[in-house]
Formats: sequence, structure tokens, C-alpha cells
Amino acid sequence: MTNPAIIFRPTAPFDFNLTAGYLTYFRGQYGSDSLDDGAYRRLLDLQGKLVLATVRCLGTVDAPELAVELAGDSLTPAGGEAAALRVSWLLGADAPLNDFYALAQADPVMSGLTVQFRGLHLPHTASVFEALVLAVLGQQISTNVARVIRTLLIETYGPRQTIGGATYFAFPRPETLAAASVEELLRLKLSGRKAEYIQGIAQVAAERDAGLESLQELPDDAVVARLTALRGVGLWTAQWALVRALGRPDVFPAGDLALRRAVSRLYFGGATVEERQAEEFSRRWSPWRTYATLYLFTALRLGVAV
Repeated sequence: MTNPAIIFRPTAPFDFNLTAGYLTYFRGQYGSDSLDDGAYRRLLDLQGKLVLATVRCLGTVDAPELAVELAGDSLTPAGGEAAALRVSWLLGADAPLNDFYALAQADPVMSGLTVQFRGLHLPHTASVFEALVLAVLGQQISTNVARVIRTLLIETYGPRQTIGGATYFAFPRPETLAAASVEELLRLKLSGRKAEYIQGIAQVAAERDAGLESLQELPDDAVVARLTALRGVGLWTAQWALVRALGRPDVFPAGDLALRRAVSRLYFGGATVEERQAEEFSRRWSPWRTYATLYLFTALRLGVAV
């Protein structure tokens, strides 16, 4: 059943194609997220109810307006509102970009990136669990390989629903991956260690009292301490969870080799930039280092930082 479109207006400037393109590039075009013919689609898992959200842009970068069409069985008005809020969060629709842009004016390189990618917002994951799993899958492998494995994981273990003759997948639930054996996960081209990490994270996330999804009230350092106590979650993975799942604005994962490569090429003429040096250099963008990270990665992905 398709319901009337819900209209909402992101915080301007908002470039729908840039933002949805960033989201689907890093998570896998044919997993839980897709962008096709100008429409972003995701099968939402709202407390066990599956709702397909199809999002289209009706406005402009400076006057953004998004139409969200929802399809699902027994979708109530409250469920529709929850779905629209989830979509807004996934697309990072409320990001205060103008504050970051004002800071970037003092940095000619970053200022240039904000002009080139104006309106790019930071997409989020639906949960801390999703962010951790995606980060573990992406550890020490190329983006292309990570996307293949993510898609296999989602289409093997994610809830699915067929709507209009097409089958869509939601991100796997913690209890599903917790019940999967390491041997089963190995069939998805995962290493043995990553299979164990994901199974362990899923087991913790499946425990109602674990508090994995209630970290929003904690400061960044406390979140990192909680997450790095999990097997397989180091500082890099915890920092990406801060960025992707909690939307913290001042995070710079200096341990990320690709991020340091972007800094090297744009600011140091290609010279090697060590982790501590990158961390110190990133302070020029505080308290909006998360957005600097987003724009640096976009520059690298689109060939600007080459």
C-alpha cells in the first residue's frame, strides 16, 4: 500500500543528489540503500515493521523540498511520521552547514571544496549497530570489495519485502546476525576474525540492557570508551560510529589512511602525513571537523584530491 507523499524541507543549502550519492556510494548501491533515476530508496525497519521510503527532490539547493512516498502494510499516521523522521536523519537533513562554511572561509582549500560541493550533507546510519557493522566490514579493504561484502550481508540476512514486483532489503537485525554462525558468515567472503567481530557485536546489540543504542547522551570520549571495549572495535571504528550513527560534529578519524591521503594531496603536495600530524592539522576545522572529513572524502572520491 502506497500512502500520500510526506513533504519536508531540509536545512538549506541541501544538495539531494550529492548527499544521496555519498550515502549510496559508501554503503552499496544494491544493499539497503539505492539511488536510481533521481529517487533514493531504503527499506526502513521500524520496530519490526518494514516500510519502503522513496525520496525525491522537489526543490533546489537553496530552497530544498523533499517528497517521501511510503509503502507498507498497515502504515499508521504515527508510523508515517516515524518513517519521515528516519529519512530526515538518514540524509542528515538538519546539518548546520552554514556554520561550517563560515569557518572554512579562513582555509582557501576547504573553502573551495565547500563551493564545489555546496549543499552536501552528512548521511547517517539508522543505528549504532549498523554503523559498527559497516565499519568492521570496511576495515583494511578497498571500498569496492567492502561494498560487495556489505551487499551480500544485507541480502543474505536482512529482512526483505516485495513491493511493486521488486524486492527490497532492510539492514540485518542484531538478533539475526547474533544467531548466525561464524561458518555461515565466512561464506560472505568475510575473514574469520571479522566474522567473529560481527557476531560478537550483534550479540551485544541484541541484549536489551546493553545500551548500545542509548549512547547519544554520552560525550564523545565516553562513547569511544564504551565502543572500544567491544572486541574488534578500535579507535577508528568507534570514531566512525560517532560520525555515522550519532552525528557528532567534531570528529576527525586521523587513523584513516584515505582521509590522510586527501589531506596530503590537498595540503602537503603529496608528502606523507602521519596520524598525529593529521590530528593536529585538523584542529583548524574544529568544532566542525566531521564536515571537513566529509568534504575531504568527497574530494578524494570525485577525483579532486588526486
